[in-house]
Amino acid sequence: MPETGGRDGASRELCDGRRPKVGCDGPTRKEAGVYSDQKQEVRVHIRWMIRRDMPEVLDIEDESFEFPWLEEDFIRCLRQRNCIGMVAEHEDRVVGFMIYELYKNRIHVLNFAVSSEYRRRGVGSQMVAKLIAKLSSQRRNRVLLEVRETNLDAQLFFRESGFRAVSVLRAYYEDTPEDAYVMQYRYRAERPAVILPINRITRLAG
Repeated sequence: MPETGGRDGASRELCDGRRPKVGCDGPTRKEAGVYSDQKQEVRVHIRWMIRRDMPEVLDIEDESFEFPWLEEDFIRCLRQRNCIGMVAEHEDRVVGFMIYELYKNRIHVLNFAVSSEYRRRGVGSQMVAKLIAKLSSQRRNRVLLEVRETNLDAQLFFRESGFRAVSVLRAYYEDTPEDAYVMQYRYRAERPAVILPINRITRLAG
C-alpha cells in the first residue's frame, strides 16, 4: 500500500517471508457477501485472539474465502512479534476475526472476516472502529489494506468506514490476473471547538 505494497512495500509475502500460495489480502477478499441485506445489529466484545479460538476462526475463514488460510498460516503469522490477532465475540461465540501487522507509522490488515450469520449486523464495523482507535498523530497514523478490483462489496464497506483507494497494484494476486486497490484510512485529529467571544452589549440589548 502506498508505500504501495503487500506488506511493507510492493512485495507480497507471508509473514515468514515466503511467497504465498494465495495472497495475504485477507478482509479485502470478502467474496462471501458481507454486503448483503441489512439485519439487526449486535454488540460484540472484541479481544485478543487466543489459541482456543482457532477452530471457530478456521470455520469463518473456510466459509469466507475461495482460497482460505490454513491453521499453519495463522500460527506462522501470529508468531511474528509485530503480528496481532483479534476476535469479535457474541454470546461466547467467535463471530469475526482480524489479523494485522504493526509498523512504526502504520497498521497493515492481513486477514479479516465475519461469520456469514453475522454479516451486515455491525460486527465488521465495530472491529474496524477498534483498529482505527489505535491510531494517533504521534505514532501510527494510518491503516492500509488491499482489495480486489472485482470485490465491490469490500470496496463499499471500507469506503463507508472512511477508507480511500490510493493506488493500484497490477496483477497482485497469484490465483487470478486481478489488480488490487490499495485502500487507506488516515488518522484525522478532532479539531477543538471554537469558542466565540461573547458580545456583552448585544446580549444585554436582547
